[in-house]
Amino acid sequence: MRLAGPARRLTIFVGADDTWHHRPLYHEIVHRAHRDGLAGASVLRGIEGFGASSAIHTARLLSLSQDLPVAIIIVDAEERILGFLPQLDELITEGLVILDDVEVVRYVGNPGGTLAGTEP
Repeated sequence: MRLAGPARRLTIFVGADDTWHHRPLYHEIVHRAHRDGLAGASVLRGIEGFGASSAIHTARLLSLSQDLPVAIIIVDAEERILGFLPQLDELITEGLVILDDVEVVRYVGNPGGTLAGTEP
């Protein structure tokens, strides 16, 4: 897949403990994005944050280290991102979904489908 120039970045903020049918919600979102042929998705785990509930979640205190924030980031052409949004209506009951205009400068994959420097 080629991706260059103007694109959209979809960022979804949810809790690490949020689930969809007994699986992590972020896992379901990534797998649906993959199934739909989007250019790629990454999940980043936060170490501290708060959202609409105003409860601070942090990795620094053992008693508060549950449900840390995660961000799922997906970048693709605008029409593909907009086509994916209705699935989020089904999946996300609490969290934040944002869209940004971005410029893709370089998008290159590993042709073998393995991590660089590893054997298949």
